[in-house]
Amino acid sequence: MHESGENYLETILMIKEKKGTVRSIDIARALNFSKPSVSRAMGILREDGYIVMEPSGEIHLTERGREKAGDIYGRHRLLTAFLKEVAKVPDDVAEENACRMEHVLDQEVVDGITCFLEKRGIRVFS
Repeated sequence: MHESGENYLETILMIKEKKGTVRSIDIARALNFSKPSVSRAMGILREDGYIVMEPSGEIHLTERGREKAGDIYGRHRLLTAFLKEVAKVPDDVAEENACRMEHVLDQEVVDGITCFLEKRGIRVFS
């Protein structure tokens, strides 16, 4: 999956957690994308089995979609914590950089960062 698809899935998960429901317009607003761009992306995610769309327009992650979105969001939280706690960068810088990094790191690197933070008593996941 490409970075853009991962960003869409992560955004769907985050909106669902905040609002309880997700529609294309919510995603467009969150990502500052046009409705046609979001519509096209939702079609691809639906075809690939990551989401289902209700006739009402509500979007739901499938089990496969929840797993992928959760993985990406977990990486985001881990990298944000790492950058804030270890690199001592401001929150906004950590968030922005974590968003870019979460898509390219090998699992071995993610596991190493997790171990590093855990050994220092820094909890990322509750």
